[in-house]
Amino acid sequence: MSDADERDLRQLRTVADYQFGRGAGAGLFPPAETLRIDRTSSGRPSQVHADAGRLVTYAVDGRFTLGVEGGRRLLAALDEPAYRVVVGDESEPFVRDGKNAFAKFVRDVDPAVRPGDEVVVVTPSDTLLAVGRAELSAAAMRDFETGMAVKVRSGQPEPET
Repeated sequence: MSDADERDLRQLRTVADYQFGRGAGAGLFPPAETLRIDRTSSGRPSQVHADAGRLVTYAVDGRFTLGVEGGRRLLAALDEPAYRVVVGDESEPFVRDGKNAFAKFVRDVDPAVRPGDEVVVVTPSDTLLAVGRAELSAAAMRDFETGMAVKVRSGQPEPET
């Protein structure tokens, strides 16, 4: 890995810690792992990939959008309920398939979630279903019976047995 990649990874870890909380940077981008950084034509990091898949896209607004592998790593790095939206069993197959999560099916949510936050949608047993963007605040997700709670970007298909 080049010096520029190392420097960029240090910066990306700092952004992750700021966006998701302490420990997120090291969880998403472990120092011992070789990661691939895709860049824009100007040389700015745009996406970070691991062997298992896309971790994040570094958007022009300076925030990350999560890939499924990034969501998996975030779950491992942060204690419950950080950046989690828990949905019931009835919506699990739809969310896994990449369909949006609706407030009616939200069972629990990190109280700090705000509209626009990147979140991980999980089952009550903290199994990853999808990653996406919160459309409602945590309080609204708990209180509303209608409306989209999470705009799902990528679902996690059921593991094959």
